[in-house]
Amino acid sequence: MADTREHTLPGTKGALLVHEWPHTRPRYLALLVHGYGEHAGRYQEVAGVLGAHGAAVYAPDHVGHGGSAGERVVVEDFEDVVSDVHAVADLARAAHPGLPLVLVGHSMGGLISARYAQRHGAELTALVLSGPVIGAWELPGRLLALEEIPDTPISPAALSRDPAVGAAYAADPLVWHGPMKRPTLEAFARTLRTVAEGGDVGGLPVLWLHGDDDRLVPLPGSRVGVERLTGGAGGDLTERIYPGARHEVFLETNRAQVFADVTAFLDRVLPR
Repeated sequence: MADTREHTLPGTKGALLVHEWPHTRPRYLALLVHGYGEHAGRYQEVAGVLGAHGAAVYAPDHVGHGGSAGERVVVEDFEDVVSDVHAVADLARAAHPGLPLVLVGHSMGGLISARYAQRHGAELTALVLSGPVIGAWELPGRLLALEEIPDTPISPAALSRDPAVGAAYAADPLVWHGPMKRPTLEAFARTLRTVAEGGDVGGLPVLWLHGDDDRLVPLPGSRVGVERLTGGAGGDLTERIYPGARHEVFLETNRAQVFADVTAFLDRVLPR
């Protein structure tokens, strides 16, 4: 797979940095949507797997994250972030017209991707949700009830059983290591309601990946949202729950199995 390229787009709230992992003859497009406080550069391994599988891969740093503009980790409206992701999809489609588009969203990126599928689902061939913030996620309400948001950053140990993952996260200068901010928490709460009320995604194939020891986005709360999004028994939902795995299943000790599950799902749903 070729080296990463970078693009700058005029996002809804300022300059948007977009990472591209090119492919000389792709058979589909994969759009990676990263989580809270991190950046798309952490998805190099995922991009490599998808590239070897035939994808040209694109991934923005969201507003307030990574190399994009904005106050750090402030997202005032996730509808704007969905619009930014859609602009990246347009960039990818302009470079590779007619190819199927797969959306892969992790954590906060799962919330963004779920809302994207509600707004633009007809443009997607498949949706992959990893530890998605969707359904009954109690953290925003709990923190918003406090007069002051506590300075309790994400514990690196909650990400993966692989200690090297936590160490790299803690040392990454592009990762936010401070407290959550009230406007972002308010946007989370608002968008969780919007997605809950926004209807299902019809027959769009959805793959849901989750660790059963995810303490950041507990599995039972996500299940409520995933089942609602996919329309229950009438939808096309594939779920893979990994015993003992924590929040970042793409960086877990069993990630070879996770990647195999992703590519097997895509082999089923992509046009031959």
